[in-house]
Amino acid sequence: MNVTEEQGRRRLTTVLAVDDQAANLRLLDAILSPRGYDVLTAASGQEALDVLRDRPVDVVLLDVQMPGMDGCEVCRRIRGDPTTAFLPVVMITAGGSAQRLEGLEAGADDFITKPFEQGELLARVRSLARIKGYQDTIGRQAAEISAWNRELEARVTEQVEELERVGRLRRFLSPQLADLVVNDEEMLASHRREIVVVFADFRGFTSFAEASEPEEVMHVLAEYHCALGARIDEHRGTLERFTGDGVMVFFGDPVPDEDPAGSAVAMALDVREDVRRLATGWHRRGHDLALGVGVAQGYATLGRIGYPGRSDYAAIGSVTNLAARLCADAGPWQVLVTDRVLADVEERVASELVGDVQPRGFSRPVRIHDVTAVATGRDHEEVSR
Repeated sequence: MNVTEEQGRRRLTTVLAVDDQAANLRLLDAILSPRGYDVLTAASGQEALDVLRDRPVDVVLLDVQMPGMDGCEVCRRIRGDPTTAFLPVVMITAGGSAQRLEGLEAGADDFITKPFEQGELLARVRSLARIKGYQDTIGRQAAEISAWNRELEARVTEQVEELERVGRLRRFLSPQLADLVVNDEEMLASHRREIVVVFADFRGFTSFAEASEPEEVMHVLAEYHCALGARIDEHRGTLERFTGDGVMVFFGDPVPDEDPAGSAVAMALDVREDVRRLATGWHRRGHDLALGVGVAQGYATLGRIGYPGRSDYAAIGSVTNLAARLCADAGPWQVLVTDRVLADVEERVASELVGDVQPRGFSRPVRIHDVTAVATGRDHEEVSR
């Protein structure tokens, strides 16, 4: 690109000459225009203010003595407008020091004494135009920084919203599942799927809560929930809810599990052993507590329920009721499972037949088994495969 093309691409320095004498305006134009300046003219103070309102200007050459609104008043108004407050103003005056002092107080940047020398005029305009260029550069950079800040704020807001979404999901999903679901919240829409549901709660909790101080009850629950939470996350279960000493967890949704029955039973056995160890300490403090677990498999309708600002992920169906009934019927430290659940894990666990029972609210009997341990000779991790 040659010099002429480069100059054409750049905006010319614009000078506004303000004087009530037409001859003076012609003189200023004749000096500045051949040097590459774009010269605008105004014959009065009000006309100058109108030009500044409508056109971008880099330097103002302002005659002090004008009828009506004089140059000092024009300068004060320029300084009073935020859009022109830093616009370079050169006052042209034939007066002495008093007029210069008044001009400085009005906000003038420089002075030229009439009759002026051409070289002095060009030097002062060139110097102030350079300062205006610096100001424009600073203004552009400030605007760019402001835009970057807005973009950064938007990104931070987006990331905070995503973290909040993950936080909401972590209320009922394991961390692994939450990280998957956060990128596809449609997975939380209502749908039907076969799942395995685990219900667990304490035997003896009602009498314990009645006889104990609330602080002691909360301490026991905190230890219990901490153990539960670790196992739920480990086995990639979906926590639906805590209900005091009770908990409902399901497997196979929202992300499919190749072996939901294995995962559910493995978690139940791990939780039982963890709570057994906790119960030893509770017993020393006089608390007689034991865990009962029910596990059932079947189809349920799953999805997000709640209201704006608060929602949970829930499973609705007879399979959840059946797991709850089995949990209620379980004795201390029993893990009761249905025939259907045992069919998927029987080679990996030891169990005892309980028999056919008629759970409350069900029209047909259900065959129930008590899973007592991981099968002899099997590695504990096999249960979850």
